[in-house]
Amino acid sequence: MQWLQQKASEWSGVKQSDAFAIDETNLFEKLGLQTFINLSTDFYNRVYDDEEEWFRSIFANSKKEDAIRNQYEFFAQRMGGPPLFSQRRGHPALIGRHRPFPVTHQAAERWLSHMQLALDSVTDIDTDSKTKMMNFFRHIASFCVLMNEIIGQQDLCYGQSKMSKSSTTLGRIHWGHIVGGDQRVDFRTVKTVHI
Repeated sequence: MQWLQQKASEWSGVKQSDAFAIDETNLFEKLGLQTFINLSTDFYNRVYDDEEEWFRSIFANSKKEDAIRNQYEFFAQRMGGPPLFSQRRGHPALIGRHRPFPVTHQAAERWLSHMQLALDSVTDIDTDSKTKMMNFFRHIASFCVLMNEIIGQQDLCYGQSKMSKSSTTLGRIHWGHIVGGDQRVDFRTVKTVHI
Protein backbone atom coordinates (compact mmCIF):
# COMPACT_ATOMS: atom_id res chain seq x y z
CA MET A 1 0.00 0.00 0.00
CA GLN A 2 2.96 2.28 0.64
CA TRP A 3 3.90 2.27 -3.05
CA LEU A 4 0.34 3.44 -3.89
CA GLN A 5 0.73 6.38 -1.52
CA GLN A 6 4.16 7.14 -3.01
CA LYS A 7 2.76 7.04 -6.54
CA ALA A 8 -0.11 9.34 -5.50
CA SER A 9 2.48 11.73 -4.06
CA GLU A 10 4.40 11.67 -7.34
CA TRP A 11 1.29 12.33 -9.42
CA SER A 12 -0.07 15.05 -7.12
CA GLY A 13 3.24 16.72 -6.31
CA VAL A 14 2.24 16.59 -2.62
CA LYS A 15 4.42 14.77 -0.09
CA GLN A 16 2.53 12.30 2.11
CA SER A 17 3.43 14.30 5.22
CA ASP A 18 1.83 17.39 3.65
CA ALA A 19 -1.18 15.43 2.38
CA PHE A 20 -1.98 14.14 5.84
CA ALA A 21 -1.10 17.32 7.73
CA ILE A 22 -4.88 17.66 8.15
CA ASP A 23 -4.49 15.12 10.96
CA GLU A 24 -2.22 17.44 12.97
CA THR A 25 -5.06 19.86 13.73
CA ASN A 26 -8.71 19.18 14.38
CA LEU A 27 -10.06 21.24 11.50
CA PHE A 28 -13.64 20.45 12.45
CA GLU A 29 -13.19 22.06 15.87
CA LYS A 30 -11.30 24.95 14.32
CA LEU A 31 -13.73 25.65 11.47
CA GLY A 32 -17.10 24.25 12.57
CA LEU A 33 -19.74 22.31 10.67
CA GLN A 34 -21.25 25.34 8.92
CA THR A 35 -17.94 26.08 7.23
CA PHE A 36 -17.89 22.58 5.72
CA ILE A 37 -21.51 23.02 4.62
CA ASN A 38 -20.60 26.35 2.98
CA LEU A 39 -17.56 24.82 1.26
CA SER A 40 -19.49 21.86 -0.13
CA THR A 41 -22.40 24.05 -1.23
CA ASP A 42 -20.09 26.45 -3.07
CA PHE A 43 -18.18 23.55 -4.59
CA TYR A 44 -21.23 21.71 -5.91
CA ASN A 45 -22.83 24.91 -7.21
CA ARG A 46 -19.69 25.26 -9.34
CA VAL A 47 -19.74 21.60 -10.39
CA TYR A 48 -23.39 21.59 -11.43
CA ASP A 49 -22.91 24.89 -13.30
CA ASP A 50 -19.71 23.74 -15.04
CA GLU A 51 -19.62 24.73 -18.72
CA GLU A 52 -18.20 21.34 -19.74
CA GLU A 53 -20.97 18.82 -20.40
CA TRP A 54 -18.60 15.84 -20.01
CA PHE A 55 -17.83 16.95 -16.45
CA ARG A 56 -21.44 17.77 -15.48
CA SER A 57 -22.50 14.36 -16.83
CA ILE A 58 -20.40 12.63 -14.15
CA PHE A 59 -22.82 14.02 -11.55
CA ALA A 60 -26.01 13.70 -13.63
CA ASN A 61 -27.43 10.81 -11.58
CA SER A 62 -26.93 12.55 -8.25
CA LYS A 63 -29.11 15.18 -6.67
CA LYS A 64 -27.06 18.25 -5.86
CA GLU A 65 -28.45 18.40 -2.31
CA ASP A 66 -27.39 14.79 -1.68
CA ALA A 67 -23.92 15.40 -3.11
CA ILE A 68 -23.49 18.46 -0.88
CA ARG A 69 -24.56 16.57 2.23
CA ASN A 70 -22.41 13.53 1.46
CA GLN A 71 -19.37 15.72 0.94
CA TYR A 72 -19.69 17.97 3.99
CA GLU A 73 -20.47 15.02 6.25
CA PHE A 74 -17.42 13.15 4.93
CA PHE A 75 -15.17 16.21 5.23
CA ALA A 76 -16.38 16.95 8.77
CA GLN A 77 -15.83 13.33 9.79
CA ARG A 78 -12.41 13.02 8.13
CA MET A 79 -11.21 16.30 9.58
CA GLY A 80 -11.94 15.57 13.23
CA GLY A 81 -15.70 15.86 13.60
CA PRO A 82 -18.41 13.38 14.51
CA PRO A 83 -18.96 10.36 12.23
CA LEU A 84 -21.90 11.97 10.41
CA PHE A 85 -21.21 10.25 7.10
CA SER A 86 -20.64 6.79 8.59
CA GLN A 87 -23.74 7.01 10.76
CA ARG A 88 -25.91 7.70 7.75
CA ARG A 89 -24.13 5.86 4.89
CA GLY A 90 -21.73 3.37 6.48
CA HIS A 91 -17.98 3.23 5.95
CA PRO A 92 -16.80 6.00 3.56
CA ALA A 93 -15.10 3.45 1.24
CA LEU A 94 -13.86 6.28 -0.96
CA ILE A 95 -12.59 4.11 -3.81
CA GLY A 96 -15.65 1.86 -3.89
CA ARG A 97 -18.09 4.77 -3.80
CA HIS A 98 -16.31 6.48 -6.69
CA ARG A 99 -15.93 3.28 -8.73
CA PRO A 100 -18.97 3.94 -10.97
CA PHE A 101 -17.55 7.31 -12.05
CA PRO A 102 -14.82 8.03 -14.62
CA VAL A 103 -12.10 9.13 -12.19
CA THR A 104 -9.53 10.24 -14.75
CA HIS A 105 -6.67 12.72 -14.53
CA GLN A 106 -8.78 15.22 -16.49
CA ALA A 107 -11.82 14.81 -14.21
CA ALA A 108 -9.65 15.01 -11.08
CA GLU A 109 -8.02 18.23 -12.27
CA ARG A 110 -11.42 19.75 -13.03
CA TRP A 111 -12.69 18.66 -9.57
CA LEU A 112 -9.61 20.16 -7.93
CA SER A 113 -10.04 23.41 -9.83
CA HIS A 114 -13.59 23.79 -8.53
CA MET A 115 -12.47 22.87 -5.03
CA GLN A 116 -9.68 25.47 -5.09
CA LEU A 117 -12.18 28.13 -6.17
CA ALA A 118 -14.61 27.04 -3.47
CA LEU A 119 -11.88 27.12 -0.80
CA ASP A 120 -10.86 30.59 -1.96
CA SER A 121 -14.44 31.85 -1.73
CA VAL A 122 -15.17 30.58 1.80
CA THR A 123 -13.80 33.35 3.98
CA ASP A 124 -14.18 31.37 7.23
CA ILE A 125 -11.24 29.14 6.32
CA ASP A 126 -7.80 30.50 7.21
CA THR A 127 -4.90 30.22 4.77
CA ASP A 128 -3.09 27.45 6.68
CA SER A 129 -6.24 25.29 6.80
CA LYS A 130 -6.91 25.90 3.09
CA THR A 131 -3.38 24.78 2.25
CA LYS A 132 -3.68 21.62 4.37
CA MET A 133 -7.07 20.79 2.89
CA MET A 134 -5.98 21.35 -0.70
CA ASN A 135 -2.86 19.22 -0.19
CA PHE A 136 -5.09 16.45 1.14
CA PHE A 137 -7.54 16.82 -1.78
CA ARG A 138 -4.73 16.79 -4.38
CA HIS A 139 -3.17 13.65 -2.92
CA ILE A 140 -6.48 11.81 -2.54
CA ALA A 141 -7.59 12.78 -6.05
CA SER A 142 -4.36 11.31 -7.44
CA PHE A 143 -4.84 8.21 -5.29
CA CYS A 144 -8.38 7.78 -6.66
CA VAL A 145 -7.15 8.16 -10.25
CA LEU A 146 -4.41 5.61 -9.61
CA MET A 147 -6.82 3.12 -8.06
CA ASN A 148 -9.31 3.65 -10.89
CA GLU A 149 -6.57 2.85 -13.41
CA ILE A 150 -5.51 -0.26 -11.51
CA ILE A 151 -9.07 -1.52 -11.17
CA GLY A 152 -9.69 -0.72 -14.85
CA GLN A 153 -6.66 -2.80 -15.79
CA GLN A 154 -8.01 -5.67 -13.71
CA ASP A 155 -11.37 -5.33 -15.45
CA LEU A 156 -9.57 -5.64 -18.80
CA CYS A 157 -7.54 -8.64 -17.62
CA TYR A 158 -10.28 -10.55 -15.82
CA GLY A 159 -13.46 -9.16 -17.34
CA GLN A 160 -16.25 -7.66 -15.26
CA SER A 161 -17.95 -11.00 -14.65
CA LYS A 162 -15.01 -13.42 -14.50
CA MET A 163 -13.31 -14.80 -11.42
CA SER A 164 -9.66 -15.80 -11.11
CA LYS A 165 -7.40 -17.26 -8.46
CA SER A 166 -5.87 -13.85 -7.76
CA SER A 167 -9.04 -11.78 -8.00
CA THR A 168 -12.46 -12.16 -6.48
CA THR A 169 -15.19 -10.02 -8.00
CA LEU A 170 -17.40 -8.26 -5.45
CA GLY A 171 -19.97 -6.52 -7.60
CA ARG A 172 -17.88 -4.07 -9.61
CA ILE A 173 -15.07 -4.04 -7.04
CA HIS A 174 -12.17 -6.50 -7.02
CA TRP A 175 -9.81 -7.96 -4.48
CA GLY A 176 -6.60 -8.60 -6.32
CA HIS A 177 -2.85 -8.60 -6.32
CA ILE A 178 -1.53 -5.17 -7.14
CA VAL A 179 2.23 -5.63 -7.22
CA GLY A 180 3.58 -9.01 -6.14
CA GLY A 181 4.14 -9.77 -2.49
CA ASP A 182 1.60 -11.10 -0.06
CA GLN A 183 -0.75 -8.14 0.03
CA ARG A 184 -4.19 -7.59 -1.37
CA VAL A 185 -5.94 -4.26 -1.47
CA ASP A 186 -9.54 -4.09 -0.31
CA PHE A 187 -10.89 -1.51 -2.75
CA ARG A 188 -14.05 -1.09 -0.69
CA THR A 189 -12.18 0.36 2.25
CA VAL A 190 -8.75 1.12 0.79
CA LYS A 191 -6.86 -0.76 3.44
CA THR A 192 -4.13 -3.32 3.05
CA VAL A 193 -4.86 -6.82 4.27
CA HIS A 194 -1.83 -9.10 4.76
CA ILE A 195 -2.44 -12.72 3.78
